Amino acid sequence: MEIINRKQYVDRVLGYLGKGLILVLTGQRRVGKSCILQSVAKQITAKDDSANVIYINKEYAEFNSLKTDEDLNEYVAAHLKNQRHNYLFVDEVQDIDGFENALRNFQAKDLCDIVVTGSNAKMLSGELATYLSGRYVEIHIQSLNYSEFLLFHGLPDTDDTFLKYLTWGGLPQLAHIGLDNRQMLTDYLGDIYNTVIMKDVISRESIRNVRFLTDLVRFVGDNVGKNISANSIRKFMLSQNITISPTLTSNYLSYLCNAYIIDQVRRFDVRGKRVFETNEKYYFEDIGLRNVLVGSNLRMDIEKLLENVVYLHLCSQGYQVTVGQLQNGEVDFVAERGGDRVYVQVTYLLATQETMDREFGNLRRIKDDYPKKVVCMDALAAEGNYEGIECVHVREFLKGQ
Repeated sequence: MEIINRKQYVDRVLGYLGKGLILVLTGQRRVGKSCILQSVAKQITAKDDSANVIYINKEYAEFNSLKTDEDLNEYVAAHLKNQRHNYLFVDEVQDIDGFENALRNFQAKDLCDIVVTGSNAKMLSGELATYLSGRYVEIHIQSLNYSEFLLFHGLPDTDDTFLKYLTWGGLPQLAHIGLDNRQMLTDYLGDIYNTVIMKDVISRESIRNVRFLTDLVRFVGDNVGKNISANSIRKFMLSQNITISPTLTSNYLSYLCNAYIIDQVRRFDVRGKRVFETNEKYYFEDIGLRNVLVGSNLRMDIEKLLENVVYLHLCSQGYQVTVGQLQNGEVDFVAERGGDRVYVQVTYLLATQETMDREFGNLRRIKDDYPKKVVCMDALAAEGNYEGIECVHVREFLKGQ
């Protein structure tokens, strides 16, 4: 199966090699972390045919015997080659108990360049983060952004193509399945969701209330882009005759975030320059998984889907994203990167004066000189500039940097 190069990620990994750092590629299962490793290995050996790449994938049966850090130490020691540049690539490293001990050992002895992947955010939390502090760089891998979707599927940038992106999302394997067989696509995405839920949430976190977990994911999917709290979820569940504590709800939300199914986005007080700790918003890391679980209804959900894919695009471009809180108002996204900032409002159409006043009005209330944009699907309104606020068609925005 042909591997299509995801240049933005491959170049970042190559740029860090030789710097003495452990590279950790994180992301949801099946977003293409393994293919990125293989692309990196291919470029390494193309430049240096004597390079020794030790590749371990914990999803392959031949590596089932590698269960602990001691097993990993022994395996790597047996495969290192003298007078060669050694590279160690480990896929799904969190499935090896105590892996951080082995990685720190390899790094301390300068035995090899190290790149690992993981599908759970907890692998870089707590004591592990402290243990490897200053020794690793995390590169978060996302599903395909819109430009990559066009490339992988060989499709032109049209309204019809964009609606396919909104419907099926950006998992790379879809390019090999094709976008014509709706049942096959639905089955594949459903299987991915079930695998992530079973392996990375239910089993890893010893979940007992599986029904509530499923109901919770559906609730978040129905409320993409809305402020959510543990209490608001509890009240909804009570309306469904389900009694759940706010603490359990918060825990389950964190489990879903750790498995990279959803992202939590906090609110930022634009005037006070502080981040609020409550009533966060949640977005899906792949919109196709959201749709296969909740159901795809473009007519009803277009605003939610647009907001979700704009959020994913900003993240893919390296922005740190929060929701902008104003007095009696809100800006969908405050995106910051390297000292720069951009404010983004997302809407479907600018068909009424009321919509224009709301989307542009909130941005006009922000009295600074950072760029401000309204992103929409309105071909007539897009590509204009209104009192210094740029209006951009969503397809053009998603192809930008």
